[in-house]
Amino acid sequence: MEDEPLDRWAARRQGRLRKPGEKKAITLGAGPQRAAHLDPDAPRMILEWDGFAWQALMMVENYAAACRALSPASEAAPAGQPETTGPITGRNPQAPGTGRHRKPRP
Repeated sequence: MEDEPLDRWAARRQGRLRKPGEKKAITLGAGPQRAAHLDPDAPRMILEWDGFAWQALMMVENYAAACRALSPASEAAPAGQPETTGPITGRNPQAPGTGRHRKPRP
């Protein structure tokens, strides 16, 4: 069996590790941690990974505020670039056609 070179292993390991600055929210309620949407009105604590441990960053009042804190609104499109709106092009599974599972027309 051949051994993997140390530098390749280290690069693969580094890719799996949690990146510093990653954030998560935990529910501050009684009992064990459960899915976040089960108690949407419970307060949350936002934690940030510093490379060694989770550090408390801020407290928020509910699930919606935690979602906003974890995923801040994206920046607006640059002034020279128009905003892209309209239908998405490509394959549409709801479009009429003669696919394998389509009901034949009378």
